[in-house]
Amino acid sequence: MAQIIFQGYGAHKELTQILKKMAPGKIFLVTGKKSYTSSGAENLLRKALNIYNCYRFDDFQVNPTIQEVEKGVSLFKSNDCDFIIGVGGGSVIDVAKSVSLLTANNGDPGDLIDNHTRLSESAVPTVIIPTTAGTGSESTHFSVLYIGKTKHSLVHPSMLPDITILDPGFTESLSPRITACTGMDALCQGIEAFWSVNSTEESREYSRQAIKLALANLISAVNDPDKDSRQNMLLAGNFAGRAINIALTTAAHAVSYPLTSYFNVPHGHAVALTLPSFIKFNYAVSPETLNDRRGVEFVKSKIDELVKIMGADSVSHAKEKIDFIMESIHLETQLSDLGINKEDIEVIIKNGFNPQRIKNNPRNLTEAALRRLLEKIL
Repeated sequence: MAQIIFQGYGAHKELTQILKKMAPGKIFLVTGKKSYTSSGAENLLRKALNIYNCYRFDDFQVNPTIQEVEKGVSLFKSNDCDFIIGVGGGSVIDVAKSVSLLTANNGDPGDLIDNHTRLSESAVPTVIIPTTAGTGSESTHFSVLYIGKTKHSLVHPSMLPDITILDPGFTESLSPRITACTGMDALCQGIEAFWSVNSTEESREYSRQAIKLALANLISAVNDPDKDSRQNMLLAGNFAGRAINIALTTAAHAVSYPLTSYFNVPHGHAVALTLPSFIKFNYAVSPETLNDRRGVEFVKSKIDELVKIMGADSVSHAKEKIDFIMESIHLETQLSDLGINKEDIEVIIKNGFNPQRIKNNPRNLTEAALRRLLEKIL
């Protein structure tokens, strides 16, 4: 079933009719600890939710663990819930989607994460309302969970939420720093999906929209936000989510996870640190380093197109444009500015080689090549 998306200021009002039509018995409401109130969601959704039985769950970290999701599954079942609403940022959305899927599956969740073929389809109706602009998780069929400091993916087609509500009003209270980090996530996901070996005409069109919207609105959304820039960044994040839902992410995302786990760099910022360098790296693809079955010329032609979408005249210029955006929104571009030194690079390399994401990159990435790339941004 195709996902239903409501968008625009005041779109949250659609929840009343959604619930009336779907008639939940008891709602499992997944939220952030503070963002549910600070975003205005609690106040604005009160009228729609007050006539229903709800159990609120917010007992998880910014980078949710499998144990926290297990707790959510247990509470969903023990409270006889039959409907999920997730209201929050990427972590909240990932928890909501994970609970939705795992309630339909018995067995150890850790084992299920690594054996996606054993997963049964979720039948729990799910509505997602993002309060940040950038992750796109409201329109993907996978979620991010951590076991220790290692990132894992839970993947299943039925994890795509039934309905998502994109109301930019819920993003207006975001701090400039969070707006910057999540906005860079949207831009980077759009770019990575564009050159992914899994890209299609459909995914590249979503990427184009995400990239154009992010480039045109991110700086103003951070430094001088208005209704248009807030709305456009929320749409950029959603288009980026729809792009990676088809094409998946690539090397920059793989490398980002240890930056977050070991050095506490927010996810979107962590991806953006290496992505500019990957533009040049991927353009230098050769027959010997090619991962994309469509050929070297195909990869180069798509990166040439990407450069044009970005309003640049070369891969070097495209890299400079992203660096300029990061500086303009006050995000560090050098690892050393974040307290990461040459010895730490080995931690990033050891833990940043997710085989699937590296395989999605159009040019093969070796440890030696990654070490050189990271040393250049120290």
